Amino acid sequence: MKTLQQLIQAIPNVQVIGNTGVIIQHLTYDSRQVVVGSVFFAIAGTQVDGHKYINDVIEKGAVAIVCENLPAIINDAITYIKINNTSEVMGLMACAFYNHPSEKIKLTAITGTNGKTTVATLLFKLFRSFGHHVGLLSTVQNQINETIIPSTHTTPDSIRINELLAHMVEQGCEYAFMEASSHAIDQNRIKGLHFAGTVFTNITHDHLDYHGTFANYINAKKKLFDDVNDDAFALTNKDDKNGLVMLQNTQATRYTYSLKSMADFKAKIIESDFTGMLLNIDEQEAWFRLVGNFNAYNLIAVYGTAFLLGKEKLEIIKHLSNVEAVKGRFEYVRSNDGVIAIIDYAHTPDALKNILDTINEIRSQNEQLITVVGCGGNRDTTKRPIMADISSEFSNKVIFTSDNPRDENPETILDEMQKGVKPLHYKKTLRIADRKEAIKAAVASANKGDIILIAGKGHEDYQEIKGVKHHFDDKETVLELFELMR
Repeated sequence: MKTLQQLIQAIPNVQVIGNTGVIIQHLTYDSRQVVVGSVFFAIAGTQVDGHKYINDVIEKGAVAIVCENLPAIINDAITYIKINNTSEVMGLMACAFYNHPSEKIKLTAITGTNGKTTVATLLFKLFRSFGHHVGLLSTVQNQINETIIPSTHTTPDSIRINELLAHMVEQGCEYAFMEASSHAIDQNRIKGLHFAGTVFTNITHDHLDYHGTFANYINAKKKLFDDVNDDAFALTNKDDKNGLVMLQNTQATRYTYSLKSMADFKAKIIESDFTGMLLNIDEQEAWFRLVGNFNAYNLIAVYGTAFLLGKEKLEIIKHLSNVEAVKGRFEYVRSNDGVIAIIDYAHTPDALKNILDTINEIRSQNEQLITVVGCGGNRDTTKRPIMADISSEFSNKVIFTSDNPRDENPETILDEMQKGVKPLHYKKTLRIADRKEAIKAAVASANKGDIILIAGKGHEDYQEIKGVKHHFDDKETVLELFELMR
């Protein structure tokens, strides 16, 4: 337990009203989670303003309120901390409350539009294979050694991050790997964390519904590197046109990786098929169980990170070559009569193009490539016609369907997607809003050797419709249909 004074002593420009010697039992920004002894952070979010709930949380037992605007009536029994940015202070106080766990573990953050989950998860698996106790914070799941903790966000809030890191330290973890989304960086969810290293994968069209402009999106990613300490390393993809931009203002030691040019860590694809690929990494050849150009980038990023964390190059390659692919990332299944289905999380134009390019490079071109794809509701609408254009350009047949429609009408989303289809590709497209029926149609139309790409949801086992999550798993669905229909 700590006093409020201990939590705020390193925070500048705070205005305090009340007793800072009060004992703090709990931190939260969610009024529903307040208990006796809580500090409540009143955050003015995009949908809800936490300042509205100050009186409610006091009644529930909150002993301190952190806010940007003081309430009209001050309760003498409560301590108020007035600051300029609640989310930033919440991160700093969370670090202090949990005894700065990121300083007791080698924490590496991975950011980028695509590849975050794969790089973080491969690093987790790699360091587990070395025999280390390791933690993971990712889109798919959070994990402490072999204990899996369900994940609700790509990057949790700052309180939850520090709580999980504290558990990792308690469990003896030496390393932790986390995804750092642009939302999380912008919302100060990683504020106050100490990183051993930071990694940039790539940046492409995504999340403009939140950031507004591509420049804002780039700057959100860049902030991770701008704020990192000078005892960390910063590793970037030199082949991405914004890769070196990420390092412009960092204090960290700078490193690069590449498939195309001179870099600190270099890889080259020798050959590939649907089961994996042969890579040359720093003049050493090895077969890896991942597929595609984009995964070659992921592998060299993992290789470089592991080396910068102190591992020997040959040992990294030896262990990494035995690591399996990440759930929902180019997952490959085959029916009894030879139809191939590939399940992938690709939900951005660039990710979808990468997957389609990879399939087209490997296949013989004598078979059909049937793509099932949708776009999420209440998200960046500008990518919808682009993804439809890409899928119809590089597939023999396309079925547009629902992803997570959320609060939008699925047919409206499909209308916006179809606007991107060029006239010469109209005949190869079909729209079926029901995702299971869309996959069923793809399976029914496939012949031996044909390839079905089911894109957009990957590891997700639900479909979100009107605020309700219904069980739905692409891989489970296609395997069921293979059994029934083939």
